[in-house]
Amino acid sequence: MKRLLLIGGGHSHIEVLRRLALRPETAAETVLISTHSTTVYSGMLPGAISGHYRLDECRVDLARLARRAGAHFIEARVNGLHLDAKLAFCADGRSLAYDVASIDIGSRPATLGVPGASHNALGIKPIETFMQRWEDIVAHARDLPIGYRLLVVGAGAAGVEVLLAMQHRLIRAGARDPRFGLATDSAQILPAHAPRAQRIFTRLLRERQVDTYCGERVVRVMPRAVLLADGKEIPADLIVWAAGAAAPLWPGACGLATTAHGFVLVNSYLQSVNRPEIFAAGDVAELRGNPRPKAGVYAVRQGPALAANLRRALNGAPLVVFHPQRRALALISTGDRHAVASRGCLAVEGAALWRCKDWIDRRFVGRYA
Repeated sequence: MKRLLLIGGGHSHIEVLRRLALRPETAAETVLISTHSTTVYSGMLPGAISGHYRLDECRVDLARLARRAGAHFIEARVNGLHLDAKLAFCADGRSLAYDVASIDIGSRPATLGVPGASHNALGIKPIETFMQRWEDIVAHARDLPIGYRLLVVGAGAAGVEVLLAMQHRLIRAGARDPRFGLATDSAQILPAHAPRAQRIFTRLLRERQVDTYCGERVVRVMPRAVLLADGKEIPADLIVWAAGAAAPLWPGACGLATTAHGFVLVNSYLQSVNRPEIFAAGDVAELRGNPRPKAGVYAVRQGPALAANLRRALNGAPLVVFHPQRRALALISTGDRHAVASRGCLAVEGAALWRCKDWIDRRFVGRYA
């Protein structure tokens, strides 16, 4: 019997498993291998940081979902492939053979190029590590020094959302006069969004007394400060890294074709351009000639096409083309129970949008329960 190996429990793979549970694949055994037995839906992370959700409400139980799909679940970390032998190597010394493999392991914080960042900054990913540290800080909020300084590096949607969520939670947890800052090397916050969305969040950050440092590249991270390219130092008691997404190192090291930044290069079938038995989706992958932002919404949209093509690859059937959306609706929360909807040149804000986002997110996680 053939073996389908799913490497990682990302947003695309959970949809693959859901569809296998609905219609089992008899042509192969399926194995899911992931570093954790659960995965956190990234769309609900700001709400968990804010305290609107318990982390358990944002989790998908991978082990349970795999059982429902008739798949074997292995809790381990893959750190390489032997492409010719069709073997996956695990950090614990195990090796797993496969006939068709799919990679959905997400990205990692882009800290390697900045001295001190990996040691002195708290990355948003892995999410479980981030939330463990964050909950510990919140639990001791009343004991933090007066004027506790929190700085987020990166002003894309993730950085802005995380900062506003942390501010909301820390103030309500009893921190005394905390100070907040946002640093980015881009000329404007939310550089991938339209000017109207940028203006809304610029106003919100100003109203909430967040110091913003735009066009300021961080060149070094120290234990209690960051150094900017112009020589200025910004002091901070906690530095959170939300500046971009970097590719895991092992896919390129094992011989898979990658972009210049190390992301697995895939064709319109979500199939590796140099190894047709390997597929990739989510943040770890990039569509050749048609790249999209590293955002969960795109990984979710890839799930159905990936599920269909994995099944077809196992059975020798023609693959189907994945057509990515040109634009995605972004619902960006503002810490409190409000959100901003941004799509193309349009942006609106309000409490109703947060309720809409809450319904969408809960419904998404509920599909895999």
